[in-house]
Amino acid sequence: MASLLLVCTANICRSPMAEAIFKARAGQLFQTIRSAGVHASPRGGPVDARAAAALGRHDYALERRWRSHRVQAEELGRYDLVLAMEADHVKALREQAPQQQDRIRLLLDFVPELAGQDVPDPYFSSAQGFDAVIKMIERAAQGVHSAARDGALRLA
Repeated sequence: MASLLLVCTANICRSPMAEAIFKARAGQLFQTIRSAGVHASPRGGPVDARAAAALGRHDYALERRWRSHRVQAEELGRYDLVLAMEADHVKALREQAPQQQDRIRLLLDFVPELAGQDVPDPYFSSAQGFDAVIKMIERAAQGVHSAARDGALRLA
């Protein structure tokens, strides 16, 4: 089975929410689903409380011992698919691991009407901003599932 890495900036809002959602909605496609941040604290930390609350409102949850993680270039080759929340993240990841170009994609490219767009960072928004991000990620998870089912996305 394939492995998936979901990446945002600090790995405290968007990518942990994506990790929980993908585990719930696309877990049958991936043996491993993790999240990381391009600028996450090297010491690791908990998920943002507002992100955790939003996940709870939508019946998702992270593992109890979840901690943020900074993505390292050498680990990118261990994932069959790396989905980033922003175009800047895609660029940074591809610079870190030029040999992994094909595996690194923008998350919303799996939502046709949102392709090429960034998932907005809800960190400076209200609870509704977190809820809106969850809805986008849910749509992307469905898009990844559909692409895999239809053969448009090849996984290990």
